[in-house]
Amino acid sequence: MESELNKEAPNVVTEPRFRKLIASGYLAEVVCQVAAYRKASVWYGEWIIRVVNSEGTFEKLLVTTPRRVDDMDEIKVRVFKTINGLSSFMHEAGFAHLDIPFFSGGRTIQSVSEKPSKENRS
Repeated sequence: MESELNKEAPNVVTEPRFRKLIASGYLAEVVCQVAAYRKASVWYGEWIIRVVNSEGTFEKLLVTTPRRVDDMDEIKVRVFKTINGLSSFMHEAGFAHLDIPFFSGGRTIQSVSEKPSKENRS
């Protein structure tokens, strides 16, 4: 599986690959880039997601599906600007709960199962 991942752009993963990795036991790290604030009843901020393993030897940043611009593929980091958007994405990816960092630089590790088995982490 590791060799297949290296065929992608270095250090990034698209949404379909993210879902497969998470389902196979990898973890998701939610990183807050802009502190959350509430406007009316909606929480705003900026969050990105990285796929990691428990040993810290594997990490890839979630990006949008590449799109063609001129002769090159354009790849953008997937940025979530509301807690609603972030929680909807994570729920659709199979997460039963979500811990969201509210302050810039905050990070949390998420797993689909409550106790991922060791053989599913590598």
